[in-house]
Amino acid sequence: MIEKKVTWLELFYDLLLVAAVSKATHVLLHAEHGTIPLEYLSKFVLIFIPIWWGWVGQTLFVNRFGQDILIHRVFMILQLLFVLVMTASLSPDFDQYYVPFFVGYIGSRVLTALQYLFVHRAKAAHQQVTASYLGTHFLIGILISACSLFFDSWIRYAVLYAGIAVDILLPLMGRRHLVRTPINTHHLFERFALFTLILLGESVVSILAVLQFNHWDLPSVLFVAFTSLLVIAMWWQYFDNIDKKVSREIHTAGQMIIYGHLFVYLSMSMIAAAIQLLYKDQMDYSFLLAFVFGSVLLYFLSTSVVFHRYRHKHLRLKPYHLAIMLGILACCFVIDLIFPVPDYAIVGEIMIFFIVYAKLTT
Repeated sequence: MIEKKVTWLELFYDLLLVAAVSKATHVLLHAEHGTIPLEYLSKFVLIFIPIWWGWVGQTLFVNRFGQDILIHRVFMILQLLFVLVMTASLSPDFDQYYVPFFVGYIGSRVLTALQYLFVHRAKAAHQQVTASYLGTHFLIGILISACSLFFDSWIRYAVLYAGIAVDILLPLMGRRHLVRTPINTHHLFERFALFTLILLGESVVSILAVLQFNHWDLPSVLFVAFTSLLVIAMWWQYFDNIDKKVSREIHTAGQMIIYGHLFVYLSMSMIAAAIQLLYKDQMDYSFLLAFVFGSVLLYFLSTSVVFHRYRHKHLRLKPYHLAIMLGILACCFVIDLIFPVPDYAIVGEIMIFFIVYAKLTT
């Protein structure tokens, strides 16, 4: 398979997602009575999924069919405009900003569907099947979501997200069509790695937010030092896998990479929020422990699943590796639950976990 390089326009497209990811992560900072209300946890997921899926749609089109030519640039620039509208309207107050959010999200998805239909006749037979399936079937989810405009209250959102769910599930249902045109593994991992950098940037922003409130006593210095090492260990674990452990020769429909990364990204946003919540010390201790260790567990499980299929066989994790990592997390959580520890100690435990995880996997 011909090597595909990430273009400057793709990188610019990613840059616009920084604000969208930041807005989604900020939803998790709404603490009430020592916890994050279920309402805001749900809104975080509901805001994050359209961001992720809109980005995935354009990324996969470029991966399979994209060329750095004028017409494809025009499509992507138009998508950028719709993404800007969607990002500007992201808010926990869904009702007030529903129409601009709808226009931004649906506009970007319509353009993606049109791109597939546009290239349909210009490709080889096996590529035509893939492009036709995606272009026509994405319209189904778009039409379902469009029907939300005819409803009010919670029904509007149920219809909108029913359409998004159909949009997300249709590629899974049509996998037999997609394997005829496998993804470019190297390019796809590179694209998801760039999105991962954006999420790591959110953790860096959280560290900066902590520094603004830092009184430079010993606990604060330890908290910042451990958090910084934690982020570095996450970078080490993820990007060393991408660079050294992943086989570029495996060509599939890429669905493990695509859908698995949704949970990777959700967990990274949660970890970024947890850094600030830990330092502010305004949360119920038990809830905060569950949130922090749950976020780390989600990251561990999702990255393990995503990379396992694409790692060289002799480098894949063994069951005892998983047992070691889960054992570390479980022991730290139980001990902290029985014997309360300060925030920097919790961060230090998570830092050690990520260092061990990086060492085992790289």
